[in-house]
Amino acid sequence: MGRSTTAKEAEALVQSLRSAYSATPTNLKIIDFYIAFAVVTALIQVVYMAIVGSFPFNSFLSGLLSCVGTAVLAVCLRIQVNKENKEFKDLPPERAFADFVLCNLVLHLVIMNFLG
Repeated sequence: MGRSTTAKEAEALVQSLRSAYSATPTNLKIIDFYIAFAVVTALIQVVYMAIVGSFPFNSFLSGLLSCVGTAVLAVCLRIQVNKENKEFKDLPPERAFADFVLCNLVLHLVIMNFLG
């Protein structure tokens, strides 16, 4: 039996994505792994809350918002650092990273305040 056309198309899609991603610069790959880590950490917290419960609900919300907020800020950093993005061509990468660090600092100060 031959494989279905849908499986062949899916395999071709994965292969084309893999070849396109191999041309991605290393600094963007590092940011991608950081985003994936933040999202996986948020998912682990949600699963833990579903299994154990959400007694200190402020703590759960703080951890979840910390992960999601960090991931969103990292996506913004990736957009600004990407050389193929013409919208931020005049923005130096050091400035984008400084914005990322400052926004993360403000985010985590708000989260610490939310904890009580």
